[in-house]
Amino acid sequence: MTFPRNVGQVPIYYNYKNTGRPTMNEPESVFWSHYIDEKNTPLYAFGHGLSYSKFEYSNIRTNKKSFTSNGSIDVTITLKNNSEVAGKEVVQLYIRDIFASITRPVKELKGFQLVELMPNETKEITFTIEEKTLEFYSANSIWETEEGDFKVFIGGSSDNTLEADIKFIKSN
Repeated sequence: MTFPRNVGQVPIYYNYKNTGRPTMNEPESVFWSHYIDEKNTPLYAFGHGLSYSKFEYSNIRTNKKSFTSNGSIDVTITLKNNSEVAGKEVVQLYIRDIFASITRPVKELKGFQLVELMPNETKEITFTIEEKTLEFYSANSIWETEEGDFKVFIGGSSDNTLEADIKFIKSN
């Protein structure tokens, strides 16, 4: 769940739709308004967790740049426990559909993995994305996947992610 800084931010959630207003992921210095008296970011973003361990995400990569209806694409990230104690981390996969027949959220949680790491241990975490992963209820009033560009985000919370670009090509 997302925790707001104050009641004036309610409702606040990670999978909002793009409105043109400042977002949680843009630097505050980019926008200026007479009516903003609080930061536009939540106190604790969706997926945020507390731990005695400190985790470092790095090296996001895909095994290919695009895939078709009968294929899939793997997105991998390196996760390291940078502390002296063992810990568990929920690695989260978010996806953004850049152009669609209807307005899509800026990020949607599409997968997660609970990973346990010993002190200073490093692991490669892989998510497999298929056509079904990208489906949504479209303007055609059916569940479908539309061809196009997508952004993939992996991280420990909705506001602390690394990103990669992929493309889905619909095959006949």
